[in-house]
Amino acid sequence: MKRAFITGVEGQDGSYLAELLLAKNYEVHGIIRASTSGNTANLCHLKADPQVFRKTLFLYSADLEDADSIRTPLEQCAPDEIYHLASQSHVGQSFEKVEETCRITGLGTLRLLEMTRKLPKAPRFFHASSSEIFGSPETSPQDEITPIAPITPYGAAKAFGTQMTRIYRKNFGLFAVNGILFNHESPRRGENFVSRKICRAVAMIKAGRQAELVLGDTTAQRDWGHACDYVRGMWLALQHLVPEDYVFATGRVHRVQDIVELAFQAVDLEARKFVRQEQQFFRPTDPRQVVGNAAKAQQILGWRPEITFEETIAEMVRFELQALGV
Repeated sequence: MKRAFITGVEGQDGSYLAELLLAKNYEVHGIIRASTSGNTANLCHLKADPQVFRKTLFLYSADLEDADSIRTPLEQCAPDEIYHLASQSHVGQSFEKVEETCRITGLGTLRLLEMTRKLPKAPRFFHASSSEIFGSPETSPQDEITPIAPITPYGAAKAFGTQMTRIYRKNFGLFAVNGILFNHESPRRGENFVSRKICRAVAMIKAGRQAELVLGDTTAQRDWGHACDYVRGMWLALQHLVPEDYVFATGRVHRVQDIVELAFQAVDLEARKFVRQEQQFFRPTDPRQVVGNAAKAQQILGWRPEITFEETIAEMVRFELQALGV
């Protein structure tokens, strides 16, 4: 039985990855940020399973800013694979929490790399990088050799973690991989992300509990996939014979407006009757053409996204309606 160590296991990606690895007969050890240790809704079904919780799934409260809180469970676990997913990952909030974002997302990655290097048996290491490292790219689509030029604090912190992962791979011989993840969504997406905000509001409007949906710039474009596809890519990246960096993306661009329209279509309502824009929700800097080229992951790992954008949004709306009892 392989052992995996996941930081940010309570998040969208971490919870789906835990499910994937448990299904592959892994023993999974997960780190939950101490300040949010009570918020484990994405793991409730696993914690409620007596055949899983504390049998093949073990959870620890820790903080990336406190090295000792990570080191102890990491050394005790002695994992075969580490999946580093934890970060302050909201781009908009990174402008309000610049230092915190850099400490957690940037330096937190460095701390974990250093701990990994010093383990008696170095595990394989996956770092969840982000398309935000590319900023407003001059070329499209973006791939593994696109210049790193972040324009947000979150992007800069991820760029630091990405480069440090490459440095530890080249100079210390770690099996260290960057997965450069483009936007990916699911019903488990954080409530402060625009995709979840839209789908929840649409469900509330359908249920008669909300009058309108207030948004910022709906022309912003992204390459959106489904989180389940992306965590499968993470696992595949660590099964390859040699450590390399991979872009995980759908190669398709959609607008925020497309999410709005699909979400309202899912409940048979006309979006234009319920949507209002406000300047306060516009981001300071927002790249307009971010789309990934996942050809390398397709050729080397055999990875392809399987869940469409349209299916993803419909699933998210259904989840919100079920949560409201509609």
